[in-house]
Amino acid sequence: MGTAAATGVWGRAEQQDFRSRVRGTLLGAAVGDALGAPVDGLTLDAICEAHGADGLTEPAPAYGRRGAVTAATQLTLFTVDGLIRAQVRRDTGAWHPPTDLFRAYRRWAATQSDWGPDERRAEDGWLAREEWLYARRAPARACLLGLGNTVMGTLDTPKNPDESGPEAAVRSAPFGLLVGWEPQLVLQLAVECAVQTHGHPTAYLAAGAHAVIVHGLARGESLDGAIQRCLALLAARPGHRPVTDALRHALGAVRQGMPTPARVEELDTDEGTAEGALAVAVYCALVGEDIRHGLRLAVNHGGASAACGALCGALLGALHGETALPPGWLTELEGRPTILELSDDFAMEMTQGPALHGPALASPGWLTRYPRG
Repeated sequence: MGTAAATGVWGRAEQQDFRSRVRGTLLGAAVGDALGAPVDGLTLDAICEAHGADGLTEPAPAYGRRGAVTAATQLTLFTVDGLIRAQVRRDTGAWHPPTDLFRAYRRWAATQSDWGPDERRAEDGWLAREEWLYARRAPARACLLGLGNTVMGTLDTPKNPDESGPEAAVRSAPFGLLVGWEPQLVLQLAVECAVQTHGHPTAYLAAGAHAVIVHGLARGESLDGAIQRCLALLAARPGHRPVTDALRHALGAVRQGMPTPARVEELDTDEGTAEGALAVAVYCALVGEDIRHGLRLAVNHGGASAACGALCGALLGALHGETALPPGWLTELEGRPTILELSDDFAMEMTQGPALHGPALASPGWLTRYPRG
């Protein structure tokens, strides 16, 4: 897998495996997000009171329906859109992915204030015309503030420098799907895009860490191997200690016996922080008997259930591919047709981009979907 991506030569089997992992990552993240949404921020006692002694075991209604996703999934989809647009714009000689991602996140920000799609904005592309994305689903204040004007946060001047929540990490899984990139470049891009809303080192390094772990899985590594590679890369980064400590804590917890909600909660000591949510997600992905079990563990605790579910779902989906996801949960997932379409577009761009656009030729349909402007 890694060699195919690195050399640009993709056989049919490699393309199909890659597409399955892309779909698995994006659908898995959305399913985890939707599973956690109804219990987000509740204590474990409150979850058990509402859903029974075992907690939440099946999708429950949030925002008026079962399978509803939060702003985390919306932003993840715009991450994918921005990455495709960056590749398409590369033909023009303009190559600065953080700027393309910022433009994509600004398109998401418009969905949070506009009534619906504006057909006059030809440069929006197709994703911003999806009406279901115009629902407000508890967007984090840091995301609205960070993307609320045309000034882009950078590592030198990050937006919201005190913001340590998990939202930037949750939207960062798609960076890990750049399987032709070296892991340190994936880490760097995820960090540069995280500081557009979350300027605290633990938040942006957790975003980079999540992307690097997904990257290892998408290239066919084991979860443990991907985590070890991530720890080695993070060690060179200033301020890495809280994130690397949290990941090591998650690895250590695996050896402590049967997984329980108390053990999960213990990993998220500072509730609501990015490194705590990442530790929960990694632990649940390591100990889950299957995706269903892993995701149930990830959401049944007193903390950021939707974020933990989304982070864990992305890891398990990248590891196992889309066919391992619970079919009953997928059938009710909000926006599933959009997520599948975007997943396949991303996989096609990454494996067959030169056949879709280039300096000499361009598919008009593709450039309508992903304008260069």
